[in-house]
Amino acid sequence: MKTSKINRLRPMLTVLTLLAVLLTGCSGNNPGGSDNNEPEQPEASASVETGEVDFPESLSYWVGLNANAAATMTNLGESKMYQELERITGTKVEWLHPSGDGAQIEEQFNLMLASKKLPDVIERNWFSVSRGPDDAINSGTILRLNELIDKHAPNLKRYLDENPEVKKMVMTDEGNIYSFPFIRGHEKLNVFFGPIIRKDWLDKAGLEVPTTIEEWEAALIKFKEMNNGEPPFMQTISDLKIGHAFIGAYGIPLEFYVEDGQVKYGSMQPQYKDYLTLMNRWYEMGLLDPEFAAMDTQLRDSKTTTGKILAFVGYTGSGIGKYMGLMENDPEFELVSAPYPTLNEGDIPLWGQKDFPYTGIGAAITTSAKNPEQIVKWLDYAYSPEGHNLFNFGIEGESYELVDGKPAYTDVILNNPDDLPVTQAMAQYQRAVYNGPFIQDPGYIEQYLVLPSQQEALVNWEKADNSMRLPMVTPTAEESRKIASIMTDLNVYHEEMMLRFIMGSKPLSEFEEYVETLKAMGIEEVIKIRQAALERFDQR
Repeated sequence: MKTSKINRLRPMLTVLTLLAVLLTGCSGNNPGGSDNNEPEQPEASASVETGEVDFPESLSYWVGLNANAAATMTNLGESKMYQELERITGTKVEWLHPSGDGAQIEEQFNLMLASKKLPDVIERNWFSVSRGPDDAINSGTILRLNELIDKHAPNLKRYLDENPEVKKMVMTDEGNIYSFPFIRGHEKLNVFFGPIIRKDWLDKAGLEVPTTIEEWEAALIKFKEMNNGEPPFMQTISDLKIGHAFIGAYGIPLEFYVEDGQVKYGSMQPQYKDYLTLMNRWYEMGLLDPEFAAMDTQLRDSKTTTGKILAFVGYTGSGIGKYMGLMENDPEFELVSAPYPTLNEGDIPLWGQKDFPYTGIGAAITTSAKNPEQIVKWLDYAYSPEGHNLFNFGIEGESYELVDGKPAYTDVILNNPDDLPVTQAMAQYQRAVYNGPFIQDPGYIEQYLVLPSQQEALVNWEKADNSMRLPMVTPTAEESRKIASIMTDLNVYHEEMMLRFIMGSKPLSEFEEYVETLKAMGIEEVIKIRQAALERFDQR
């Protein structure tokens, strides 16, 4: 393996740093700083080692273990990527992975906070933390990172300075930067989820890919008739929260959105009743899988690969790519994307899945860390040119080669010798296949989506308008406490009533009563808080 560029530069950098210190009193410049903002230049690489601190000898790091990584590893320390990072930085990481699903992980996170026994680094979605990131700083859980980044994270600082719209997202209204963020570095990385349907079954039925609700219903009815009465369609509540398939046809999302400058809550609008009416009809007609409320990955995989589920909403990778790979020995099996449906033919979908470049995922440093400056430097490596390639492509000569100056995945990734799926092979060498504290490179998705149907999916799904999305606002600590006190119970009630309306145990004639209950629980107060947060966000 090649000797690290960092190690080769270290003696020279030491001399340069000493000279810079001697000159600081005259010039006022940052020691080791570079005026060159182009990341491919050698000076940008040198910036990794020009801080006043060394990499830490060790640190503890709490993060959920992604399913693609968990398939072949018990912790991230077993990944080739982090083994290489340890070789480069000398930092030994103690990995702490909570177990279970989202709710169980959240419970373990809260128990950890209550115990006051914190690791050095916690990586998670900080927007979903009760009371918000500002409160996590004010309560002494995590550190404000602004000054630390200015002094010891030149790579991240440069990126944020050059991308003020992203900096606006990663900073709270109180001006705090609280984590090393996961940033999608290109528009094409923001769309990855939508409606998927069996093209071979459409061909057998003599149907085109559906684009309207009416066409979808006709296709699902035909599929059921052709498949011995099996319910052909699957959409879980989690799917509904990720994207806006089918509910978006009625002009609303499930949760909060902005219309004419005003924040609204989708699940209390009259159009939500129209959506529930549709889903209830499909449930009663046997078109919607009756196990949709308790569908897990294993059951979905089984039903999809055995030809019971013929249409669903899912990802380009773990949806189209995964099942096309699992069924590669079945020449008839073919999945294609469908546009987000509309009510009227020819309309542009108002809603679809589209993420912002930053959605709250990041690595924060806790107040328990005894060496935050060193940890900042260690985290900043991911935003350097070398770290960028490591986190997105892995190890040069193993998982990728440079072809015409661009990283190209090798057969270790694309045709794994151990027959690992591409997603699992990627997870052994990089984190671009899911997320983390780094900037995701579009070169990853260009190579990952190898099937024409996957590439077509991005074109289909990005057609949605999405102009009414609520920006990634950050309520104040006090506002976050109020939101948490209201939404914790309200979300439980909302989900329960959604299931009851769809499955028919609660008649839709009681929809107005449900809306009044939302109001009694405080939804209008939450809307006012988010309206104030939106107005502050617009003034950042």
